[in-house]
Amino acid sequence: MSQKYTGGFITKSPVAPTTSAASGIWTLDQQQQAQQAGNWPSPPIFIEDLFSTYLYTGTGATQTITNGINLSANGGMSWSKQRNGSGNHFIQDTVRGANFYLQSDSTSPQGGTSGVTFLTNGYSMSSGADMNILGNTNVNWTFRKQPKFFDIVTYTGTGSATTIAHNLGSVPGCIIVKRTDTATNWVVYHRSLNTTAGGLIALNLTNGELTDVNAFNSTVPTSTVFTVGSASSTNGSGGTFVAYLFAHDAGGFPVSGGGSTNGISCGSYTGNGSTTGPVINLGYEPQWLMIKNASGANEWVILDNMRGIVTDGVDPRLFPNNSDAENTGDFQCKVSATGFQPESISAIVNTSGNTYIYIAIRRGPMKTPTVGTSVFDPETSSASTGTAITTSFPIDLQISHYRPGVDNVWWMDRLRGANSPGVSASTAYLLSDNTNAESSTAGVTNSWDNTGFKIGSAFGGASYVYWNFRRAPGFFDEVCYTGTGSATTFTHNLGVVPELLIIKKRSSATNSNWVTNYYVSASQTADGYLNLTGALPTVAWSSSNLGSAPTSTNFSVGSYSVVNQSSGTFVAYLFATCAGVSKVGSYTGNGTTQTINCGFTGGARFVLIKRTDSTGDWYVWDSARGIVAGNDPHLSLNTTAAEVTTDDSVDTDNSGFIVNQDAATNINVTSATYIFLAIA
Repeated sequence: MSQKYTGGFITKSPVAPTTSAASGIWTLDQQQQAQQAGNWPSPPIFIEDLFSTYLYTGTGATQTITNGINLSANGGMSWSKQRNGSGNHFIQDTVRGANFYLQSDSTSPQGGTSGVTFLTNGYSMSSGADMNILGNTNVNWTFRKQPKFFDIVTYTGTGSATTIAHNLGSVPGCIIVKRTDTATNWVVYHRSLNTTAGGLIALNLTNGELTDVNAFNSTVPTSTVFTVGSASSTNGSGGTFVAYLFAHDAGGFPVSGGGSTNGISCGSYTGNGSTTGPVINLGYEPQWLMIKNASGANEWVILDNMRGIVTDGVDPRLFPNNSDAENTGDFQCKVSATGFQPESISAIVNTSGNTYIYIAIRRGPMKTPTVGTSVFDPETSSASTGTAITTSFPIDLQISHYRPGVDNVWWMDRLRGANSPGVSASTAYLLSDNTNAESSTAGVTNSWDNTGFKIGSAFGGASYVYWNFRRAPGFFDEVCYTGTGSATTFTHNLGVVPELLIIKKRSSATNSNWVTNYYVSASQTADGYLNLTGALPTVAWSSSNLGSAPTSTNFSVGSYSVVNQSSGTFVAYLFATCAGVSKVGSYTGNGTTQTINCGFTGGARFVLIKRTDSTGDWYVWDSARGIVAGNDPHLSLNTTAAEVTTDDSVDTDNSGFIVNQDAATNINVTSATYIFLAIA
């Protein structure tokens, strides 16, 4: 089988050392030879290739967790914890062998027969596996070995100071060591502790920073080795040990246009004892946080975005040092496009004057999507409450609309607080047919996990359409922010200039329209309201209420209270044109029929259209309800009206979609102007 290289950052000519071919096509063996000789680049590695948080329910039968992480070929660690009840943490790795487990909440030596098998795209569990008990809800965190991210080392103790080689390729930010042959504490080196004075901390204890000059020999690690002294817990003579090494701001993750960025950080901050905690700037939005009060006796805590790191909401948390069930009773932290911020006075994350250490991992995906099905999924259902609906990706934004009758247009998203499995908290929602402030209920969709959602009691048995979106570079991003009352710039992670920007005040219904901006250039932009039918006049950006023009890294808001009321809370949804995946654009009506070429190859599965020179609804068509050569059901984002099925306003076309002039929608009136968002 032959394969042609199509990715990565080529720094040398891809010529195999022993073979040449005018076609530039090489066998896999030839590619490996070229790579070893330095003539063939490795494909770029993204955070989604190396780390996964996966939520699942035990089946009591053989079960495969497909998280896309190849541990069988590359090596790594699997860390699992029951959520809905008390149960030990289970840690397996490829270096010690999948059948051997350790428990971070215990001093016990490693045990055997874990029932786990590592695969090329995840792992499997046997029917008797501890983390596969029927009905238990669980979380798994998978870490793949990769330079500048994570490494695993095993060694035999010597009883005297010695160095241990590693392949992290950078200076470790954190090292977690466990003796595997006898009962000892888990010993943690962290770059923010006083290592030269013997500073360390124990993963299985609540203690703050401890002192043992013999644990790491009071020596800071290097990019090739770390040092252990004579302590029994890190280097007891004849003992067997495993060390898990985490990088710190080492780069290694590709960014658009070249260069690299960080995927993991090990740092510290000082608490201020306020619900407006210190701002920790990572340079990226984290998806996973492990935090410990190094100054006092408090729990370690793990937060992740699959269970929920919610802006201004409750964060489900687990404690590495004990077997307790997941706790959902308190706010902990919120994340931004550039880092995180404690929003609690809890001693676990924010006692005034205390030092906190952390490990943070960047949110994915980092890859720009190439197919629409990887980031958008329309679903229709009238199934009963509790029915699971499967999607091909974890949902970040879901818009729901009742089809046969009058009802609101519901917007739920992960960042504001989607209900994940095992969490009893309500889901936050907004309604695009009105100006209401954000509210929450347990009745909408819930149990958002890696493969879909479940229908809530308010939707059960009723016919709804669910438009599901995933955040991804170049396609869609979301930012929650707090208003300042004066011109302010906020960072986003879209990676390109947003072309359709939707902002909604969450904290109040006063002056709270859904502000929408269609951006082409600083000289051509259209402003309006998603919840209203009014025209969107085309103006120069200087006339906009949104401040200066957006860029590939930020957007701005002026002093207008609808988008920037002082101390008000807001959410911004940002969409862009992504080749072959989405298209934000405009057209002028011709009064009959015309094809809107979006650069697709299989047609549009979602079409949103708004007339800009006059009144008109924000109409939506989708492939789940039908985009065909005939009548097509449509709904509107700005109204509670039932679905209309009696007009033929759009038709299919492989390049995008076709608009027809029909008086029911008026989406192709002669000389009228329109904007649209289409997704393949």
